[in-house]
Amino acid sequence: MLLAGDIGGTKTALGIFSREAGPRAAVLETAFPSHRYPSLEAIIAEFLRQAQYSIDRASFGVAGPVINGVAKITNLPWTVDEAALARVLPGARVRVVNDLLAIASAVPVLDASDLHTLNRGTPIPEGAIGVIAPGTGLGEAFLTWDGGRYHAHASEGGHADFAPRTAVQRSLVEALGRAGAHVSYERVCSGLGIPHIYEHLRDSGVFPEPAWLSQELGASADPTPVIMRAAVEHRPPADLAVAALHEFVSILGAEAGNLALKVLATGGVYLGGGIPPRIIPALEDGRFMRAFTDKGRLSEVLSAIPVHVITHPDVALIGAACVGFAL
Repeated sequence: MLLAGDIGGTKTALGIFSREAGPRAAVLETAFPSHRYPSLEAIIAEFLRQAQYSIDRASFGVAGPVINGVAKITNLPWTVDEAALARVLPGARVRVVNDLLAIASAVPVLDASDLHTLNRGTPIPEGAIGVIAPGTGLGEAFLTWDGGRYHAHASEGGHADFAPRTAVQRSLVEALGRAGAHVSYERVCSGLGIPHIYEHLRDSGVFPEPAWLSQELGASADPTPVIMRAAVEHRPPADLAVAALHEFVSILGAEAGNLALKVLATGGVYLGGGIPPRIIPALEDGRFMRAFTDKGRLSEVLSAIPVHVITHPDVALIGAACVGFAL
């Protein structure tokens, strides 16, 4: 039996999987509020008291870089260590991977019902695949074919230098970089980045900030969902929030295209993370694909690459199970 986990700052999802049922069908699955526990080991101990299964392998996708089997979790005072986990799972083989590597590992087992297609393109069998996932941060990963199956590879490409393409984006970089800070794609293309775009547009006077929106932002500890609701759900939508969303979509399209070029993702590009499934209408209005394909002499190559939004809510747990079955 395989124990797999998707470890995040807000919740930890654990599932037990069998080889017979595969990674898409957990025998048992439970979610735990991460902040209520001192460690992942404590959650595992509670889960296994309920489960009563003998575990022979375990795999976990974690929000943060993994170095030599050790990861410090973003937004949690936890260190996740393969050796420490092996002590609470005696006899089990244990693997800890970055959460984007886990999501990428799930891509080969996804089907059409798990995806929303933005560009059908012409996929090349066994071609490399890119995965980009804007959530709280911006994660990137990719897959390559070894002659028998796909292998996922982690990346920290979201921290690469942001390359502005328009006058608005150039002024955004200048504003964010005034204090000498590094302006990465994550700074402008993530849940952390959306408020930076919004505040820059507000301060530039592109559109006035409605009083109701100003009040909601002032009362919220996290401005990103407030801005997204104002752009997507509010009727009528707030023009300033819509402008911020459009700028975000354009930046995401450009960086997804950059990833496609870097790994020559002829097998497709997949958008994961918490944001894309919530903004599909904005991703479909043409802005995303224009930025994706705006690559000069390589534009025709980019236009043939399939692009999909991953809509399955448990893709990271499925991916962690795929990692475990590959042990």
